[in-house]
Amino acid sequence: MTADVVDLCSQLVRFDTTNHGAGDARGERDAAEFCATTLAAAGIEPTILESAPRRANVVARVPGENPDLPALLIQGHLDVVPADPAEWSVDPFSGTVADGYVWGRGAVDMKDFCATVLAALSSLAATGRRPRRDIVLAFVADEEDRGEYGAHWLTAHHSDLFTDCAAAVSESGGYTYHVRAADGRTVRLYPVGTAERGTAHLRLTARGRAGHGSRRNDANAVTRLVDALHALAAHRWPVVLTPTVEAFLERTGKALGVDVDLHDIDATLDRLGDAAPLVESTVRNSVTPTVLSAGYKVNVIPGVAEAHVDGRVLPGTEAALLSEVDALIGPHVEREFLSRSPSVEAPVDSPWFDAMADALRSQDPDAVVVPYCLGGGTDAKAFSELGIDCYGFAPLWLPEGFDYRAMAHGVDERVPVDGLRFGARVMEHLLLNA
Repeated sequence: MTADVVDLCSQLVRFDTTNHGAGDARGERDAAEFCATTLAAAGIEPTILESAPRRANVVARVPGENPDLPALLIQGHLDVVPADPAEWSVDPFSGTVADGYVWGRGAVDMKDFCATVLAALSSLAATGRRPRRDIVLAFVADEEDRGEYGAHWLTAHHSDLFTDCAAAVSESGGYTYHVRAADGRTVRLYPVGTAERGTAHLRLTARGRAGHGSRRNDANAVTRLVDALHALAAHRWPVVLTPTVEAFLERTGKALGVDVDLHDIDATLDRLGDAAPLVESTVRNSVTPTVLSAGYKVNVIPGVAEAHVDGRVLPGTEAALLSEVDALIGPHVEREFLSRSPSVEAPVDSPWFDAMADALRSQDPDAVVVPYCLGGGTDAKAFSELGIDCYGFAPLWLPEGFDYRAMAHGVDERVPVDGLRFGARVMEHLLLNA
């Protein structure tokens, strides 16, 4: 009997897998056991690996028709960010199915994807079919924090499970994005993630001379820090067109019938209209001040002031970004890494990308499949360090006007029932043909 994708998603949402960060998460074990039970019912032998008590990861291998082909990794995370029930229309862990949607925290980030994968595998098992190649599955903990209990732990301690994986698919791509073309047509874009910006989270520390707030002080640590932060915030980072971003601009412009000038990105973004939000954050690096800390009394100038800044780094640009940060903050402010992760880039023109595009067009013949770069990051950063080409491909049909990008980590997170069924069919096609 085939497991229903809507029921699977609803049941997964009911597991409170909230990740508060800093190791404060426990619910992943229950969700992992559910995934393992579902896989076992489809004749797949799962293994649960705990990185710490109740921080559980599920790994399994599905034999393919041709074991000589490199394996495909399908990975998704089971943890979710916190949700305040007082802000929601429904209990965020109810998994309510109403008005054509599954409601709850994790419905689009990313228990929907886990459900579509489980449903697709269940369908293959029920009909006696096998994937074309071996499929390695990893449903992991801790993506919503640092991945230290999930993907990064697996790649550090169990890398042998992934040695023959040539490519991976996971969240943040393959969903419907409705855009108006120059001639008034509505074009259905499906962005597939082929790159991610890296992270350079920095602590800035300004040092100066402590003193009385009423007295002149040319070595005020607070002033030095504020000047440095203003310089960073006001800086216009140069345009850097990675292969993914350039391909997105050219292919999306062609689909929409608008001129793309790679030497005038701002004008090009204006012409792309509703498609611009998919790319505007990834034509440049960014450094954003997010945390400030200084002082302890209004009439005392402190000797030290600190800030945290969120740096996002395009492939191949970290050294240039850090050099520019140093020039902007000046000699009286020190910087150090709070955390650091590499950028990710997979080939755009590859059989993997073609297989994902074919799978989408199998259910939507008018789909315009384009590569794009994620502004943030995912567990692809862990798996890419093993030499695996990582793609953002969590197929989902979305109705026009549905603000999908506001759903992840948002209030009243929900996913369309029809979208889930579309995703399961697309994933089934990918498993059989990739």
